[in-house]
Amino acid sequence: MPGCFSLTASRDRCFRYSFSSHGLKSTTTDLGEGTIMHCWVPKSHSQSKPTLLLIHGIGANAMWQWHEFVAPLAARFNLYIPDLIFFGDSFSTRPDRSETFQAQCVVGLLEAHGVKKMSVAGISYGGFVAYSMAAQFGERIERLVLCCAGVCTEEKDMEKGMFQVRSVEEAVSILLPQRPQQVRQLLKISFHKPAKNVPSCFLNDFIEVMCTEHLQERKGLIQALHKDRKLSDLPKISHPTLIIWGEHDLVFPLELAHRLKRQIGESSQLVILKNAGHAINVEKPKEMYKHMKSFLIDPLPPPKKESHSNGRKVD
Repeated sequence: MPGCFSLTASRDRCFRYSFSSHGLKSTTTDLGEGTIMHCWVPKSHSQSKPTLLLIHGIGANAMWQWHEFVAPLAARFNLYIPDLIFFGDSFSTRPDRSETFQAQCVVGLLEAHGVKKMSVAGISYGGFVAYSMAAQFGERIERLVLCCAGVCTEEKDMEKGMFQVRSVEEAVSILLPQRPQQVRQLLKISFHKPAKNVPSCFLNDFIEVMCTEHLQERKGLIQALHKDRKLSDLPKISHPTLIIWGEHDLVFPLELAHRLKRQIGESSQLVILKNAGHAINVEKPKEMYKHMKSFLIDPLPPPKKESHSNGRKVD
């Protein structure tokens, strides 16, 4: 159990208050077959606003990964922000660990809330789920934003040395840290300029509150992403898609952004954020929001070449 005062639990309460104060409410939905999903939904769904689904990545719950975006986005969209299965208060007794299953659960959740059409933004693992939603339920998805999501990775990429880790087991130990040193490794590969000299007591507190529940199940999610993954098996999608990537991403290197751009084709555009790593939602939230807003709200422009966030084209 955390000590008398937990900084992590305190921040979690602050995020909860912030979400509530921007017109969202916490809900739990029983999807049947042992599956329960938690989601932040509008207190009042406005028919005059478009709907936007925000999907988090591996790590802390959805509030921690999207809190910078709730205030500006809630003014323009009906926001739905779920905790994926085995994160936050979402859980399933079913054995499926694929992003396909996660996508099906999210769609089932939105159906339960009466949502039929939406745009979707996914960070990292959330981007895998968002892509799978577009592949399985294409008619429901209007526009897609994929942020640092290595959807086009292949099992052989690890063998060829593309990543900072040499095995799935090593990746699991960093992405699901159980010791302060593993959190420091995670910060190092996630941020272009990682925080240094963070006291171990703070890191232990974060691990205790955010990284201990459903540990085996989360390991299964990571293992399922990697096992037998081939680009040739990835379904094609044709939705208008904005790909946003950190220039110095070490979790999913920039090559995977270009690979994803080629996979989707002319309906996609790629923006590369300078001086940013994998955690662009933390390092560059204002730039990330600027591009999301322009893409999700403005009329769709003709397909563009890849560009840096300062507008320079990449030849």
